[in-house]
Amino acid sequence: MACYTCRDMMSFLGMLAVLCLLGAAVVARGQLTDDFYDDCCPQADDIVKARVSAAMKAEPRMGASLLRLHFHDCFVNGCDGSILLDGSNSEKLAAPNMNSVRGFEVIDAIKADLETACPGVVSCADVLALAAKYGVQLSGGLGYDVLLGRRDGLVANQSGANSNLPSPFDAISVIVKKFSDVGLNTQDVVVLSGGHTIGRSRCALFSKRLSNFSATSSVDPTLDSSLASSLQALCRGGDGNQTAALDAGSADAFDNHYFQNLLGQKGLLSSDQGLFSSADGVAATKALVQAYSANNERFLCDFGRSMVKMGNISPLTGSAGQIRKNCRAVN
Repeated sequence: MACYTCRDMMSFLGMLAVLCLLGAAVVARGQLTDDFYDDCCPQADDIVKARVSAAMKAEPRMGASLLRLHFHDCFVNGCDGSILLDGSNSEKLAAPNMNSVRGFEVIDAIKADLETACPGVVSCADVLALAAKYGVQLSGGLGYDVLLGRRDGLVANQSGANSNLPSPFDAISVIVKKFSDVGLNTQDVVVLSGGHTIGRSRCALFSKRLSNFSATSSVDPTLDSSLASSLQALCRGGDGNQTAALDAGSADAFDNHYFQNLLGQKGLLSSDQGLFSSADGVAATKALVQAYSANNERFLCDFGRSMVKMGNISPLTGSAGQIRKNCRAVN
């Protein structure tokens, strides 16, 4: 894909943008590629990695936040960067995201660096996919080949975020259905839930398990009693924004300890523990939890595969959408 014939008509950076437009024609045929920016912005991967690395050195939790941003983007309108848009209909203001999703300033910094190096070339949707990868890898997970070539959406979908995103309060069967609606299967449900091996969650999302759980039990009987006591002490008297590690005992390491916790009833969210303990869908998920708890390599490998699969949910390609200059607003 040479562009030397264009030298008399445009600047070097302009040529690089044309190369990505030519690459978009390939993607328009329905295929994201792992070498999309090799000619038009070869430094893109290094730029993203450097910014994510710096952010995680300042706050290790940021890896989990960037992973979650990509996940919450893809389940609404597909992987189009719509979660990054500001405005009254912003997905940021949807109930599952408000006071919860974070890391926007890291994406802003990455995008600013990319616009300096390769203006108008790398989409915000692709930035999210790459940032999630490095959030995983720099937490100790395996690298995986991110497929690229997405373009950015023009509208956010707050109502879609409210209805389509899996909730920690959902029954397992409901979560499986939400995954199925975007082309993901039960194995993807379990392995991508394993992303909770890093990060933290607010008391508001699990406090219902700690008191007045049911007519017959004050505390969720599928929650380890010692963990329940420590969580009660953490959340008591607070505003619901105190946070606990999603993977007690291995909060910042990307490994299969999350699944081992589920075997001991130490899953923080009911949607986590339900993968192993709930009668709702347990036949389809319990065996996978057991398998991943016993085999870290299998989990890490399967996680990468499911991330690539998730990243291919309804991407905009070809001439659809745009390449936003500012991830918070359309051009």
